[in-house]
Parts: sequence; C-alpha cells; structure tokens
Amino acid sequence: MMILSPEIHLSTPSAATIGCFDGVHRGHQMLVKMMVCEAQKRGLKPIAVTFDRLPRQLFDPNFQPQVLSTLEEKEACLKELGVEEVIVLPFTHQLAALSAETFMREILRDQLSVELLVTGYDHRFGHDRSEGFDDYVRYGQHLDIDVVRGDVAMMDDQMAVSSTVIRQLLAEEGHVEAMPDVLTRRYTLSGHVVSGEHIGHKLGFPTANLEPDSQEKLIPASGAYAVWAIVDGQRMPAMMNIGTRPTFEGKQQTLEVHILKDVGNLYGQKMTVEFVRRLRAEQRFGSRDELVAQLESDKKITEEVLMNDN
Repeated sequence: MMILSPEIHLSTPSAATIGCFDGVHRGHQMLVKMMVCEAQKRGLKPIAVTFDRLPRQLFDPNFQPQVLSTLEEKEACLKELGVEEVIVLPFTHQLAALSAETFMREILRDQLSVELLVTGYDHRFGHDRSEGFDDYVRYGQHLDIDVVRGDVAMMDDQMAVSSTVIRQLLAEEGHVEAMPDVLTRRYTLSGHVVSGEHIGHKLGFPTANLEPDSQEKLIPASGAYAVWAIVDGQRMPAMMNIGTRPTFEGKQQTLEVHILKDVGNLYGQKMTVEFVRRLRAEQRFGSRDELVAQLESDKKITEEVLMNDN
C-alpha cells in the first residue's frame, strides 16, 4: 500500500481503476477483475487508486464512519484480485477541489503513469459531478489515457449491491448470512481480547471480550451470533453476543465471544471473528436461570450451524 505524495512517481506504465472500494464487494470485484484483465492484455501494471477516508469525513466533522473494511483489509482483498499496487490518496480539500481533467493529468498521468483508466459504469470523480464518462473519454484523448467503462451487463442483478446496502443489512438487521452473496466472503471483525466483568464466567459461559482494532469498522446489529473465532491461525467454533447486557442493566456496548471449547487465557491476543448466522436479537431476561437456558439453546444451535458450515 502506497500513500501518494507529490514526491512519488510510478515509472511503469499502468492501468488503473478508482474508488473508495469500501468492503470490496461483488460489484467492485467485477470492475477490478476487468481492469486486471485489460492490463494483462496490454502489458500494463494493474493498480487501484483509493482514499484514506470516506469523502464525507472531510466535509462533515460530526460524521461517524461505519466502514466495511479497513485500509489493510481493503488492500488484501484488492491484491487477491490481481492488483499489484494499491495507491492511497489523502482525501484533502485540495484534492477535492481538482477538476476531473486536472486529476487525470496531474495524478493519473504525471504521477502514476496511467495509460488505461477503467471506470465504474456510473462512477464520477472531480469536483464537478455534472461531468461523466464521455467527458473522461475526451480528456483522456488529450492526455493519452484510454478510458473504458465497466459493462453494466456484467453486473449480477440478483441483488442490488452497494456499500450502502451492505451497511444497512449489517447495522440494521444483523443479516450476516447475506455477506457471502454480496461480499463473496464472510464479514469479519478483528481486535484484541481485553479484560471484562467476568459475568459470562459466572454463568458458566466464559467469554473473551473483544476490543476492535478499528473504531471505524462497522459492528453488526445487537444480538447473538454463531461465529468462527480465529486466534493465532486456529479457527474455533464460537458464539458471540453484541449488546449492552440489558439483563444486568448494562449501558456500554460489549462484544463477547464464547468459544465452544477450552482454550485457556486469551487476554492480549489478536482475534478475528467471522460471522456466520444471527441467532436472535438482544433480549432482557427476567432471571439468571432464564438467561442460562437461552444460552444453552444458543449453544446448541451454534453447534449445528457451524457443523454444517465446514
């Protein structure tokens, strides 16, 4: 991953596509694969140009981003698709003020040696959003950049795929089951195990309390989930609760992972949670016994779900 500065110049002729690529969902993947394929045909280096933040973060200081992928996760996904270099542009007021033509000349041509630009079928860039694909083609002709558009016919129309739709599925519904369709992979959340209040241990369900590495990464809707917990390369069946623990009058959101086998002390270790199914919404129980009975039921369902997920 390269953070672009005025001093950095790529000398190898390249093919590029541009976008926030949040989540690197199915639509992004089709566009990137098209760019990589065209790059290989023309003997160009395939690169992806993205940004260090969502554009709204620059203009709205109160905006709390809920991203589907961190920069590191985004880079890994893009490179799996064949991208050789991920270029990260600091999204500043100066960058936002550039016209599309100036952006193509000063950034794409002069700094990144772009000879082929593959755009999304409805993607726009530059401060004048009235400009579109035909304008980019015209600018490219003067700059020796061939501009082509991702074919809308390539897009799978079974479900409208966008980062916004995926955020709604996760944040409002906890619909993690849909992620293999829209992301082509499970949704994950990574962090470190920290000390908690040990309530789960007292109930017979000891939990690892997860503190996310990124405060901007979207956390799915409150509730109980069947998940895989990955620690030090080991993938273990687990169930997870996201919420405030209303039965115990909790106020702060917690992320508690109960691994379905004895793994010892995990404090301080890195954990990645891979969401498989939402079991239920968060509930307030009338007694400790009611809660334990529900946890036993959740555990049984989790075992069945994950047994069939291998």
